[in-house]
Amino acid sequence: MNTETTDPRRIEAGAESVPAVLLVGGMGTRLQSVLPATPKPLAPLGGISFLELLILQVRSQGIRRLVMCSGHRAEQIEKVCGSGRKWDMAIEYSRESQPLGTGGALKLAEPLLRQSDEFLVMNGDSFLEFDFQQFLKFHRQHGGLASLAVRSVPDASRYGAVQLAADKRVTGFCEKNNSGAQGVVNGGVYLFNRAIWEHFPDAPSSLERDIFPHLLNHGMYAIEQSGMFIDIGTPDDYARAQTIAQSLRQAANADVPAEARVRS
Repeated sequence: MNTETTDPRRIEAGAESVPAVLLVGGMGTRLQSVLPATPKPLAPLGGISFLELLILQVRSQGIRRLVMCSGHRAEQIEKVCGSGRKWDMAIEYSRESQPLGTGGALKLAEPLLRQSDEFLVMNGDSFLEFDFQQFLKFHRQHGGLASLAVRSVPDASRYGAVQLAADKRVTGFCEKNNSGAQGVVNGGVYLFNRAIWEHFPDAPSSLERDIFPHLLNHGMYAIEQSGMFIDIGTPDDYARAQTIAQSLRQAANADVPAEARVRS
């Protein structure tokens, strides 16, 4: 587990201007039995919300601008996070009025991201420990439209596996199954180039089911991460996250003093 702050000597040129997008608009249907009136990203976790854990994670890596794609119970998320000032960040919101899927929600936020050559995208219900500077360097070196942060897990069947070539190009995606086999899975963290927008339809869509398969012939690469990985999509997973809350905070550098963080 890496709990050290990013070495400023390793900062990629222009990294401080890369915004992060958090996809926080899902219904969270499977968690409603334990969180009946709370949007999934605001699920309590060790004294903070899961969403705040993600905010602190990107902040610790030098990112200062966030766009939140909200939807279900958006007013709760916007009330809790506000302008982002309490984290020394700038937060903007793109709120969907009806479910658009992860791809549609991201497309709705395009006006807020149009000036960015690159942008980071993260699922709002999963946590992956990753090195943003390393990820950005990889993305630029490979020159694809999209880069995925992936993780090897003992049982890839519950997520669906990502197929990779020797040059780290993504060649395919396997559907969820009951094989129980080890594999590499999508970690829910992506880097996109501005040119990706032309591949998004002006309609509801899913990143995983609609956009990513279409991008296979347009340059999509993946870099494997080895740190902590968990999602909170089910009551069992959420309960497990509760038991490792302190480790997740450490993995996110959530407790590093502000003056020790990378700042823009």
